Amino acid sequence: MLIFSVIIVTYNVKNYLNLALRSVETALLEIPHEIYVVDNASTDGSAPMVLEQFPSVKLIELSENIGFARANNIALKQAQGKYISLLNPDTLVQQSTFPILLEAFEKYPEAGMVGCKILNEDGSLQLSCRRSIPTPWVAFTRLSGLSKLFSKSQLFARYHLTYLDPDETAEVEAISGSFMTIRREIPDTVGYLDERFFMYGEDLDWCLRIRQAGWKILYYPKTNIVHYKGKSIIPYQWSHIKHFYEAMILFAEKHPQQVTRYIPLWIVKLSVWSSAIINIIWLKITHISYKRDTTCWIFF
Repeated sequence: MLIFSVIIVTYNVKNYLNLALRSVETALLEIPHEIYVVDNASTDGSAPMVLEQFPSVKLIELSENIGFARANNIALKQAQGKYISLLNPDTLVQQSTFPILLEAFEKYPEAGMVGCKILNEDGSLQLSCRRSIPTPWVAFTRLSGLSKLFSKSQLFARYHLTYLDPDETAEVEAISGSFMTIRREIPDTVGYLDERFFMYGEDLDWCLRIRQAGWKILYYPKTNIVHYKGKSIIPYQWSHIKHFYEAMILFAEKHPQQVTRYIPLWIVKLSVWSSAIINIIWLKITHISYKRDTTCWIFF
């Protein structure tokens, strides 16, 4: 019986993908597993590299870039593992990562999804590895800077849950889409990733639906991965900005009780697109590469 299925959707990050696959294979040496790479029509030789250097990997080559959610769903529908991990290609897992995740699932049968500590390249904590689903209040504290100013306050610091000890296990509302592991039955009972999200937002939407179905989401920091955040999107500024803000709108439309509980939807949409315009103008003036952390609105 396969214990883990690992799915990596990749697009033009051949060197990072190579390192990620090596780390995954090492971590899964003693665990029955399968690894899928779904290549979103890369032009940098990613697919040939996988065929040549990782013959045991199940490679799915796509003729066009169909987005993160759709590409993951293709492999999710084929995966046979008891647990399924979605992993970004610009990551490195530790040798202990999968055994410890297995420990977490066995210890917490109510957990439908588990995430671990995620570190930046410099070893600092990547704050998005555990967070809350956005509400008007959570969004306001993030936008106003209160969440950063009062980073240890349960009232103001819910966006990234910075009041929690990063070394303590905790039930959370969401974890990072760069590495999330689920029980095999989640797609059957909750559904797959919403393919209307091209990229961004599909992870938050999935986390919300998993919790609505009665499962818990667990942050389990007994192991960690390194995430070289944003390496696959730096050269593609405009399209990623567009997908980023479109995902905000879609999330708000899909979950109005969550996002627009006290605010009319049209105000949310106006705020999102106003922020998009300001960000685009800023990028044009400064010529600074697009980075998610500098886009100045509420959800992702």
